[in-house]
Amino acid sequence: MSVTTSGLQSKSRQRVAREVIEVLSSMRFAIAMLVILAIASIIGTVLTQDDPYPNYVNQFGPFWADIFRSLSLYTVYSAWWFMLILGFLITSVSLCVIRNAPKMIADTKSWKDKVREASLRAFHHKGEFVVEGTRAQATATLSHLSRKLGYQFVTRESDGATLIAAKRGALTKLGYISAHLAIVIICIGGLLDSNLPIKLQMWLFDKSPISGNSVINDIPPEHRLSQSNPTFRGYAWVPEGQHVSTAILNQPNGSLIQDLPFSIQLDKFIVDYYSTGMPKLFASDIVVIDHKTGQRVPARVEVNKPFEYDGVSIYQSSFQDGGSEMKMTAYPMTGNSAKPVPFGGTIGNSTPLTSAIPGTDGQTIEFADFRAINVENITNGNGQTDARGVAAHETLKQAFDERLGSGAKSSKPLDLHNVGPSVQYKVRDKDGQAREYNNYMLPVEVGGERVFLAGVRINPDDPFRYLRIPADEGGTVKDWMNLRAALENPATRAEAAHRFAQRSVPSSNQELQQHLEESAVRVLTLFAGADSSLAPQPGQPVGGFQAIATFIDHSVPKAEQEKAAGLLLRMLEGAMWDVWQLSRAQAGETPAQPSDAASRFIQNSINAISDSFFYGSPVYLQLDGFKQVQASVFQLTRAPGKKVVYLGSLLLVLGIFSMFYVRERRLWFWLKDTDRGVNVVMAMSSARKTFDFDKEFRETRDAVGTALNAKLADESAASAASGGGSHPADPATGPQDSTR
Repeated sequence: MSVTTSGLQSKSRQRVAREVIEVLSSMRFAIAMLVILAIASIIGTVLTQDDPYPNYVNQFGPFWADIFRSLSLYTVYSAWWFMLILGFLITSVSLCVIRNAPKMIADTKSWKDKVREASLRAFHHKGEFVVEGTRAQATATLSHLSRKLGYQFVTRESDGATLIAAKRGALTKLGYISAHLAIVIICIGGLLDSNLPIKLQMWLFDKSPISGNSVINDIPPEHRLSQSNPTFRGYAWVPEGQHVSTAILNQPNGSLIQDLPFSIQLDKFIVDYYSTGMPKLFASDIVVIDHKTGQRVPARVEVNKPFEYDGVSIYQSSFQDGGSEMKMTAYPMTGNSAKPVPFGGTIGNSTPLTSAIPGTDGQTIEFADFRAINVENITNGNGQTDARGVAAHETLKQAFDERLGSGAKSSKPLDLHNVGPSVQYKVRDKDGQAREYNNYMLPVEVGGERVFLAGVRINPDDPFRYLRIPADEGGTVKDWMNLRAALENPATRAEAAHRFAQRSVPSSNQELQQHLEESAVRVLTLFAGADSSLAPQPGQPVGGFQAIATFIDHSVPKAEQEKAAGLLLRMLEGAMWDVWQLSRAQAGETPAQPSDAASRFIQNSINAISDSFFYGSPVYLQLDGFKQVQASVFQLTRAPGKKVVYLGSLLLVLGIFSMFYVRERRLWFWLKDTDRGVNVVMAMSSARKTFDFDKEFRETRDAVGTALNAKLADESAASAASGGGSHPADPATGPQDSTR
């Protein structure tokens, strides 16, 4: 009884195994895997891979960002499920090849010479001839013709008759095998170049990513991969004049250090530009230093022109600043002093702000990046690129809309051009809070006015919003800085208001003059942010246009607000002219003469001062000079699967070409002696029935008749063979082999 039960269980397991193999090797399963693989590849192509996680949070929100991360959509090509799909696809196609290849190869080798006369007469494409002479002569003639037509053939003698079995294009079945094997080989090559070998090392040899900043030489072995690592893809950052011997492999939870069998020394980074200022060439002159032999190999690496050494390909990925030295001037942005202070620093380092600038105690400058060339479009006039962002709303929006923001509103189309060098840095206070700034060295023409751009953003993922400081006649910010500082001085505001009142009202009307002077002092005080009676709302400045708008909202009936806003703005523009004249006198400069250019300067200065309350920095750093040091970012790859993929691609091309353009044809001649002479029965078949084959059969039949110098024995049969009708399966070939 137990023997019977054991046998049944064994048969059941065998049946289950056969069913599993049948499913895995089926066409439906393979197509399903291919579809899922295609969808995953589309996701991996559309969705940027291996970006920092905060970038995805900003793009999709925290909810969907977490879901996408749990599905490994940010690292599709190294995800476990992607590897699993590739494994199933390899298994499925391999089982199909194992199951069908022997039959295909056997069919390719077979001459199908077991047919008889009756079988040939059942073919759709057939013909019959009666030939004078001997059977040996007819056999020789048909053998010669078959060879001439490109057929291979064998001759068989059976039952007093001669059979010539010929075939052509039999290798087409090898095309099916080649195409299927190509898929397997390409997938294996993809797995070799994937993250799977590194994952295996992490599982088997306790390798783990390291998070945080550390000195590379001090990183312990459990975070490093050996030089014999078969496959990797990492990045190396190399400043000019320095060298590296490691690559950084980014992982979702840190980085792995890949030791290289050589060092890369960057002698010179080269960048060439188009006339518009857009870069057209990135190149690095490097020296590869072999660790074993000490050999120094010079090379140039360009975009799409890598250099390969010891199985590692070196690609030009990008470039960054490598520690340029900045020479700057620091201008106070608060208080009534405009005295500049020399300042400097190095990209990548931090420098404490000098105590000579008021309000900077405990603050440091962290220099992040320097760019010698910037191709920008800064003509956006919708307010979103101004330092204020999108401000001016509620009741006084219409009154102040065209004045809010230091950039003139413009409807000009996108205009990209080089705006010169820029430096990017952070101002970090003693509490650790920081804002990021991006200042341009040279004035830029925006809306017909030359301004200095000073960008600011609070979050690293936000775009920069620009404070636009008008350039003076000398192309500097000194006039504006002096004007800003003079506005902070109560005595200067009072004197400017007095001059404005005297200019605007005849001396005979002392009462009106006094009233205008008091109003001018009030509007200047509001604009300078010196009116302590206004309690700003969170996120709003204490001065500028917003302070005037708040004052009008609180003090003027709504029906009179628009009129009051116009009066105060005209009063502000007139009084600021006198503040400017006083600031120039204090700086030892000659008085400015009324002109259109002077009026525009005052208007732009007023806008910039209003926006400066959103700038949020106690200091403005003006870039005066620099010593640039470039750095190249190289992508280093060791990809043994690349050649495997090339081989698979070649097999795929050959297989597809063979399947589509090589057709298998079989040709038989049955020769038998009769009273009338030698009777020849001809039959022809193909794996794929096409109109071309019908034409080929007619041409072959006619060639046979010509060679034998004979006509068809049955003209009606010839007519049927050359016409349409159904195409029954040829008895000699039987059902065709099923392939994917």
